[in-house]
Formats: sequence, C-alpha cells, structure tokens
Amino acid sequence: MKRSIGMKSSYVLTDKSVDYEITKTSAGNFALGYESKNGLFVVQFYGRSDTDLNSEIKNWIHKYKRFKFFYASSPKSAFVKECKNYHAFAKGKIDNKTHPEKPKNADYDCPYCH
Repeated sequence: MKRSIGMKSSYVLTDKSVDYEITKTSAGNFALGYESKNGLFVVQFYGRSDTDLNSEIKNWIHKYKRFKFFYASSPKSAFVKECKNYHAFAKGKIDNKTHPEKPKNADYDCPYCH
C-alpha cells in the first residue's frame, strides 16, 4: 500500500480549491493522490515548483483527485524535500519514475544520492 504523508490536510484537486488554498506565489512541494475508504490520503505522486506552486499543481488536475502542499523558503529547499520524498518512497510505490531534476542554474545536487 502507498504511504500517507504529514503535509497539511488534503484537498480536492480542482482549479477552485487550488486557488483557495494556495494563495501566495512561492516555491513549494506537493503530493498528489486520493483518499482511501478509511479517510487516509494515499500518495501517488510527489512534485515541486521552484516559482509558482499554484500553477504547477494545476497541471495535474485531470490525473489525480486530491493534493497536499506546503510552501518552501527557496527552490533549493523545495528540491531537497522532493529528493527526500523520492528516495524514501519512489521505489515502485509511486508514479514518479525518474529522480527529480535540480532547479535551473543550481550549483548543488541531491543530498541523498550516494
């Protein structure tokens, strides 16, 4: 079974709910998925935005049912969090098939790759 995560509550993935919940233009992270019969959020995909979390999540409206998110203080912190989630959960358990790409012009790499 796919794992639940500790971000904010999950929300229905629609334009209206994204606009209502994500009110500032910011880098950030998100998880996409569905709610199980017992009410747990089940993650199917992890992602991030380096600049506009609201806009990025809207790209996934027709593929997933619910979302969770949190703002990041910088593109680097969003990248590091996405890498952490990828390494912790991606091994065939979520839809992410490739390692997250680092932000453009970044002079750092994934801290979890060895």
